[in-house]
Amino acid sequence: MEKTYRVVGLMSGSSMDGIDLALCSFTGHSHQWSYQLLDAVTVHMEEKWRVRLSQLQYQHAQVYVKTDVFFGRYLGELVKEFLDDAGTTADFVASHGHTVFHDPDGWVTAQIGCGQTLAATCGLPVVNDFRRFDVANGGQGAPLVGLGDEILFPGYDACLNLGGFSNISYHGDNKCLAYDISPCNIILNRLAREKGLAYDEGGAIAAEGQIIYPLLNRLDSIPYYQLKGAKSLSREWINREFWHHVRDFDDERLEDRMKTLVAHIGNQIGSNIETLANGNGTDRKVLVTGGGALNETLLDHIRAATDADIEVPDAGLLHFKEALIFGLLGVLRIENSFNTASAYTGASRDSIGGALHGNFSGLLKA
Repeated sequence: MEKTYRVVGLMSGSSMDGIDLALCSFTGHSHQWSYQLLDAVTVHMEEKWRVRLSQLQYQHAQVYVKTDVFFGRYLGELVKEFLDDAGTTADFVASHGHTVFHDPDGWVTAQIGCGQTLAATCGLPVVNDFRRFDVANGGQGAPLVGLGDEILFPGYDACLNLGGFSNISYHGDNKCLAYDISPCNIILNRLAREKGLAYDEGGAIAAEGQIIYPLLNRLDSIPYYQLKGAKSLSREWINREFWHHVRDFDDERLEDRMKTLVAHIGNQIGSNIETLANGNGTDRKVLVTGGGALNETLLDHIRAATDADIEVPDAGLLHFKEALIFGLLGVLRIENSFNTASAYTGASRDSIGGALHGNFSGLLKA
């Protein structure tokens, strides 16, 4: 039987540029759903939260637990204010949380933003902690958007997200794959802060630079890029495997380092699209979303590295697709339908991920 849900999808990405809130309506059943993006807003990440979250992995346990609770309260306050300003309400909240640890090979992933505190603060039931069950089943726990992309955007062969990391979900040619391709805004924003900027608007800094080929060759040779199948990246990986290569070229112009990183990201993305399309990217349509889709210099490099049709949607979908998808994953959770597909994550089985907080009476499917 067809049903309709109103959900607030809540996303705090690894680039830490803001928190996305999207009020969405989903109508359908099983794994057939249509959506409407009713209202959405991005709340700028305050500097105190950016610093605290970026350093949390190095703090002791009590600080971690307190931050989990206080960040949950902060998210709850944002949801309440968002809905009050819109003069409406929702059935529940689906929260991604903010990733602090991600080491699926070590069976560990953690997204803070206490679900119980969030629910108590905003007055709505909450679904959160979507990744941990997949990791427990041997999966990467990221990216989780593959199944949602397949359900909501079947007209595309692939969906590419340019957020803190670039990730792709591919569902063309009767095959389903999803994985992180490379770091993206998380490293570009780090360089932009050298000029006191939050990010490189439009790719303007990179556009003024020249490629540093010794750096580009070192980055392209990082072993992660040779791995096949389901795989995911983390802030820890950047600090351990990536950033020291960039630091070795600190004496080069910022514009040249930025251009080199953009070239590296664009080349990795383009070559992955071509590989997924069996070298026939001309016949493939790729939907590109996330903040990086506003970086024209990066898009130019991606388009130069693949023959696929790279399509950037309207601003609503561009900025809020991940929040939208997590809203759908929340719907699938309370519908008791699997919301994590092993074909995308590499887990031993499909699963129904997400912890429930608050009163879901009247919503849960038996």
